[in-house]
Amino acid sequence: MSESVAVTLLGGDHSGMTSPMTSHMASDSITAAASGTWKLGDLVVNRIGFGTMRLTQHGEALIPDAVPRDRDQAIQVLRRAIELGVNHIDTAAFYFSPLRSANELINRALAPYSDDLVIVTKVGPGRDLSGNWLPHATPQQLRGQVEENLRQLGRDHLDVVNLRITGTDSIAERFGALADLREAGLIRHLGLSNIRPHHLAEAQAIAPVVCVQNMHGIGASPEQEEFLRTCGEQGVAFVPFYSIAGTGREAGATTGESGEVHAVARARGVSPAQIRLAWTLHQGPHVLAIPGTGDPDHLGQNVAAGALRLSEDELTVLNSLHGVAPEQRN
Repeated sequence: MSESVAVTLLGGDHSGMTSPMTSHMASDSITAAASGTWKLGDLVVNRIGFGTMRLTQHGEALIPDAVPRDRDQAIQVLRRAIELGVNHIDTAAFYFSPLRSANELINRALAPYSDDLVIVTKVGPGRDLSGNWLPHATPQQLRGQVEENLRQLGRDHLDVVNLRITGTDSIAERFGALADLREAGLIRHLGLSNIRPHHLAEAQAIAPVVCVQNMHGIGASPEQEEFLRTCGEQGVAFVPFYSIAGTGREAGATTGESGEVHAVARARGVSPAQIRLAWTLHQGPHVLAIPGTGDPDHLGQNVAAGALRLSEDELTVLNSLHGVAPEQRN
């Protein structure tokens, strides 16, 4: 990103965005507050947060032979995120590489935690000590995963716990087990990840759901768009993953960026990743972004993207990519 860039700031209150304020400022002076705020239950967060999946390694995440990131650099990035106003951090006990654990890094960098910091974790998947995937947790095993997160983070309760699933089967028993832990005071709020619309309804019949984490980004399918709107109508935060990486998923952003995204980015003097994040935040006041990085410069750019307001013409161009296969884009 250029040293300074003309942006339109998105002000915000606890229910979403308010009227925009135009400003011209250096990117390193933009904080996460420019993205507006939303409430996860009773917890107020800035709409630009930070995801820790990429923090523990260089290159592809969630693989056994990942190359560990320098510990001091990872800690520096976390502390810089807080300095830039980030108060929503997404993590998981299965976010680790050889010698590095996202939860341990958060604990080392940020404890004792500030009162306004919201740490969101997820349970369901698990990996063994070698980094290989284990079968998803049973309802009985979920308590152990919650306690593992508590221990690693050094907390007596977890702010938000997402149940991450695969497939279309009923989640009633698993979500019910987490609801019991919420009643016991180990969890404050509950969310869901990688779900279908019927899972949200099933969970809401058991306990309140404050957020849904699903894959979403430029080029989303009509079904994905409809579910995002459904969450907004119900006051449930929608937190997209892979909003920058897209089809690159755990490996990160691909080099085959669409010509349309590049054109908008060039015209604004920002990166394609920043355009993708800005577009994400334009999908509704209930939409939160949790871009991840281990690079301090990329962190600043991601946070600054929360201050970009796209024009109607730019949104039309980017929205035209919905449902178009990557290889068919310009």
